[in-house]
Amino acid sequence: MTVDLPTTHLVDHEPATGTTSSPVGAAHEEVVRLDRNGTTVLVRVGPDTLPSVIHWGAAVGTGDTEGLLAALAVPPSDSVTTTQERVPLLPLHSAGWLGRPGLLGHRAGRDWSPAFDAVQHRVVTHGAGADGGPGTIALESEAIDSAGHLAVHTHLELLPSGVLRVRAGVRNTGTEPFEVTHLEPAVPVPPQATELLDFTGRHANERHAQRRPFDIGSWVRESWGGRAGHDAATLLCAGTPGFGYRHGQVWAVHLAASGNQVVYSERTVTDWRLLRGGERLLPGELSLAPGETYTSPWLVASWGEGLDAVSTRLHAMLRERPHHPRRPRPVLLNTWEAAYFQHDVEHLLELAERAAALGVERYVLDDGWFGRRRDDTRGLGDWVVSEDVWPDGLHPLVDRVRELGMEFGLWFEPEMVNLDSALAEANPEWLFQTSHGPGVASRHQHVLDLGHPEAFAHVLGQISALVEEYDIAFLKWDHNRPVIDGGHWPTGHPGVREHANAVLRLMAELKARHPGLEIESCAGGGGRIDLATAEVTDRVWVSDCIDAHERHRLNVATGLLLPPELLGTHIGAGADHSTGRRLGLDFRAGTAMWGHMGIEWDLTTASEDDLARLGEWVALHRRFRGLLHGGVVVHADVTNRALQLDGVVAPDGTEALFKLSMLEHSLVWPPGRVTLPGLDPDVVYDVAVVGPVGLASPAPLPRWATEPTRLSGGLLGTVGLQSPYLSVDELVVIHAVASSTEER
Repeated sequence: MTVDLPTTHLVDHEPATGTTSSPVGAAHEEVVRLDRNGTTVLVRVGPDTLPSVIHWGAAVGTGDTEGLLAALAVPPSDSVTTTQERVPLLPLHSAGWLGRPGLLGHRAGRDWSPAFDAVQHRVVTHGAGADGGPGTIALESEAIDSAGHLAVHTHLELLPSGVLRVRAGVRNTGTEPFEVTHLEPAVPVPPQATELLDFTGRHANERHAQRRPFDIGSWVRESWGGRAGHDAATLLCAGTPGFGYRHGQVWAVHLAASGNQVVYSERTVTDWRLLRGGERLLPGELSLAPGETYTSPWLVASWGEGLDAVSTRLHAMLRERPHHPRRPRPVLLNTWEAAYFQHDVEHLLELAERAAALGVERYVLDDGWFGRRRDDTRGLGDWVVSEDVWPDGLHPLVDRVRELGMEFGLWFEPEMVNLDSALAEANPEWLFQTSHGPGVASRHQHVLDLGHPEAFAHVLGQISALVEEYDIAFLKWDHNRPVIDGGHWPTGHPGVREHANAVLRLMAELKARHPGLEIESCAGGGGRIDLATAEVTDRVWVSDCIDAHERHRLNVATGLLLPPELLGTHIGAGADHSTGRRLGLDFRAGTAMWGHMGIEWDLTTASEDDLARLGEWVALHRRFRGLLHGGVVVHADVTNRALQLDGVVAPDGTEALFKLSMLEHSLVWPPGRVTLPGLDPDVVYDVAVVGPVGLASPAPLPRWATEPTRLSGGLLGTVGLQSPYLSVDELVVIHAVASSTEER
């Protein structure tokens, strides 16, 4: 195909108070330019093709793009399949793409290769009340395939944070159904992105980083369990060789979806490097009737100089949401590792007394309060308070919790059911199953199909009634097994996607009925952490493992996507429930400070000394909670791999808090210097150790930690500080405050 290459036309827009739109792409190819927060996106548009991203990354000067189309033109050849001058947001075989098509479907075996007669484009700048927030700028494109009876649209938008979001949709304009096989948008990254990073793991051992070369072919990360999964990629990153937290260019994507899904990289012999994602659809799961439209989930993309910059943009995007949690995150006590299924009222009341004395602000009663639920083999699905354990209902506990000044929260697992339950016995057709029946159990559980309107209404009614009766402030929403054999009964038609969407609707409806209600997303710990679920929840349970040593990895990796105020971080007992590792209280508490802090420990067995020290750590967290939950998260690229340094810096640069931890035996001794990243190089800071509380370190501290020390942010960020003599699994908390600023 010969393409006329006129002088590049640039369309540049600034924010407006109301939504405005401008058509582009009339008779010739043009370049649309979008700019926000240090990010520039340049997009090629034309009259017969969907948009193709030319550049996504660092801001470029306004005069740098003249003649860009001519500069990027590939010399003439005999085949578009060997040149691939452009790859649109939805790569298509009909345009010469030899990789995975962005849209694949069929109409009884026909119309499976879309090709477009015409494409229209417009740039839209959103004002207040827009989905992406005021200042969001979007490129919307609509393509018509008259022969295939399809209309395809793409939506690319740049948010005020500099985060890019992409999604696509397909509408059936024919008279027969059109079955969608997959719809997977793609964003390109430049040739210097030669290395990939993502995460994997398992229950209670999530988010291990893995790196690999960005080779030709595909690196595919799929989730088929109805959720992102414990082995979720979380972020799929591509970057320059050896990129770290503070160095190297990085481009990353996350699929904002809660059901079956995929993210993957794809590199071709024409050296296009794409990051892609979409829903994984089961056979026959998505058939569009005439006039119906399917829109893919958002593919959320962030770039930066180092992983910290990628993360900062994502955190800013979330914090810009009008429904993002604003009030201080209450320190909570969760009863699971304190009581398990043993719901003795006197014991639980004593836990409440001790928690309140420590400064705890929310008390959460975990599994075991309902129906036949005395262990994990029965009762799940019966959301009625057990008369055997709670003859007076939950009122004696709830009333005392409130008298002590704490909120009350309650554990649910609304999507699951034991076969030994009143619900399963009365409504077996509500369970997911295929022609083989309900399939294998996992953790003695089966999945309740919330795609059934009656099942949805039943669960909504039961939970809503309890929230109303007990004025519940917080729901811990668990999801302890993957969805397999997810067929609607009696047809067996696949229903995983419908169920996943129903779960989000259920959460949203509960919050609409009960203003102020907060929900935590838990899925056997970190099995469902995604930005779709984050839209209707206020906290995630990072992992069922609260071993503070493991949490150094877990919290940092999960925190690349979500800011600290959304991360559940608990202080456990001396011997960890999942690993058996014994760790000191200062290390456990100092680790849990760096998130939405909680306690999961039978405080009735704690010594008076431990209780006193625990109260000091709670007070320290509350002192710095505003900084921890509102600042810019940073991590040092330390040269001594035995050390880890994490921090958070106030947006105005006047204050910062850092955690320096020794996680393994150091080969070099003394362990060397560490730098404090993210500080303003021109500001002078007073530096001090504020934890362990009372400087109760078993090893000598360096001079800067024991006497007044004042250094510039430039010196702290480049020359650094001498690390204390820490033993393995010890830490110190370092406070830096601008010398002219009164300590908070």
